[in-house]
Formats: sequence, C-alpha cells, structure tokens
Amino acid sequence: MKHNYFLLLTGIFIFAFFGKVFSQTEGSLLQEEIKGLKENNENINHRIDRLEKMADDLLWYEKVGDIAYVDKAYICGPPQWKEENPTAPGAGNPTKFWTYVFVPKNINPDKKYPLIVFPHGGVHADFTTYYTHIVRELISQGYVIVAAEYRGSTGYGRDFYEKIDYGGLETEDVFASRNYVLENYSFADPKRVGIIGWSHGGMITLFNIFDHPSDYQCAFAGVPVSDIISRMGYMTQDYRDLYSADYHIGQTAYENVEEYRRRSPAWNTEKFKNTPLLIHTNTNDEDVNVLEVEHLIKSLKADGKKFEYEIFKDQPGGHSFDRLDIKTAREIRVNIYIFLNRYLTPESPIKNLSDLNRAGYRFN
Repeated sequence: MKHNYFLLLTGIFIFAFFGKVFSQTEGSLLQEEIKGLKENNENINHRIDRLEKMADDLLWYEKVGDIAYVDKAYICGPPQWKEENPTAPGAGNPTKFWTYVFVPKNINPDKKYPLIVFPHGGVHADFTTYYTHIVRELISQGYVIVAAEYRGSTGYGRDFYEKIDYGGLETEDVFASRNYVLENYSFADPKRVGIIGWSHGGMITLFNIFDHPSDYQCAFAGVPVSDIISRMGYMTQDYRDLYSADYHIGQTAYENVEEYRRRSPAWNTEKFKNTPLLIHTNTNDEDVNVLEVEHLIKSLKADGKKFEYEIFKDQPGGHSFDRLDIKTAREIRVNIYIFLNRYLTPESPIKNLSDLNRAGYRFN
C-alpha cells in the first residue's frame, strides 16, 4: 500500500512539474506570437498612413491648384539627436525629409514676396488638407508658404516616424525649410518672413523665434504646447508613452525632468528676444490645457518680454477654435492676418471678413 501511495505521489509530482514546464513554454510562445502580431499591426498602420498621405497629396492640387503652384521638395536637416548605432554606415548624416511649397500663381518672378513658414501640429502627424482654407487665405494675400514634414511626421514609414525629436531638432528641420525657400526662390523676400503654427506647430514656432530671433519678422503661436512637464501630468499614459519610447526620449519626466524642461517653451522664455509675437489660447481647449499657455504668458511677462496675446473664453471648437470654418473662427483669423500683415506687407492683405471669405472660400 505504501509503495502504491509513493508511486501516486511521484506521478502527481512529475505531472505537475512537466505541466508547469509545458505551460511556461506555451506562455512564452504565446507572448512571442502576440509581440509578432503587434509588430505586424504597427507596420500595417504605417503603410496605411503612407497611402493616406499619397491620397491627400493629390487633394492639395484639387483644393488649391487654381491659385497656387504646389510642390514637394526633398531636403535635409541636422543629423539625428540620438543614433541607434553611432558607428553604423550613415550615422551622423543629415536627416532627410519632405517639405511642401505653395507659390501664388499670379506672382511676378521679378518682384519680392513675403514667406510664411508653417509647421504642422500633432505629436506624430503631417501637413494635410485640413489647412486648405488657411492656405488659400494666405496664398490669396500674396504669401509664399513652406510647410515642412519634419522628423517624426506620419505618412513616410516607420523609420521616419521613429526619428521624432519633439521640442528638439524638429525645430531645425522647420528652419531648414525656411532657408531652402530663400536659397532657391529668388522672389521670396528674406526681410519679410513670418512663422505660424498651432498646437505642436505653435511650440515649434516659439522655438524657432527663440533660437533664430533675427530670421523672422513676426510669429503667431496658436494654442501652443508650452509646458511638457505639466502636460505629462494631465494627459493619458498612452500619450506619455510616446515620449518615453526607446526611440524618442527614452525616459519619463519623473526620470529626467530636465530633458522635458529643455523641450518646453514656458521654461525657456529667457531666450526670446524681440520678434513680434501673437499668442492665442482658449479656456475650453481639450488638448492643450489653458494652464500651459498661461504658464508661457506668465514666464514671458516675468522675463520682461514684449508680445501680444489673447485668452479666449469657451470658444466653440475647443483646440481648433480659430481653425474651423464657422464665422467666429474666420473673424479671429482676420485679426491674425492683420497682425501678420503689419510686419510682412503682402500685396493683397485681408482686412475684413469679406476679404477672407473671398480669399478662402471664393465667395463673400
């Protein structure tokens, strides 16, 4: 009886041991399979982004081709700020990227025209026909526009997506797009260059005038991302993961607060000189909380800087309040153009809502 009992216990032990081994092996294989599926899904998403980008590029010709020459140039900016393999072939080479160029069809090539540098928003995003009416409004006034698809933009594959340097060298990509136009288009006036952007594009606008104060005659920053440290506190974990990803900063704000501070305009206002600057924010912004822009405004004031700003109260549209097509948004854009035109003097400035409606929408 004891012998049988011992055999039974031994059998149970062997079954449990090998069952655990098999279970761990199955679990490991399952984890590998899940990881592979996630990788494949991510690659598919990047391919879809590329298809969407190609389709939207065609739409640009349809939407503004009647008044603008549309081009897309392949240029370069500084090398990556963080090389995966610093000794690999090509490490340290300039970062290559695309940039849109819009030129009014009615220009006289023998004359000079003001240039608008227009960085897009979004952590990972791109310059799309979302901006159609704003581009039409600018072109109709006689502005040349350059809009860089800076490092980290979507629609160009996973490798380019993972070159992101939010609040870092993307600023220099945008500056490189400015320089590209001035170096290659004789009718672009280097003495009349403005920069405008909303959200992340507003942040890039601020860093451009902080780092290159003598190269812009004016700037507009709409609902600009201003304090990434506070942003890490009120945004979701998925959002925070975009920054702490290995290919990006690679650390959380908790682990390296100084790196996040370096990338936040509100913590770098001492660099701002005297470029005419207009800032807009909205109290019901669901993306860039008004507290970020208030921090920026207070920091600029504390440093004794001169600038213009307006804090709008619960404007419809939240984060997009002055980019929408509704009447209130159009009226606000009239005032933005009046500010820009003060320093850039385009040939056909928008002065009122009727001017804007004809420029952007073809009718009063």
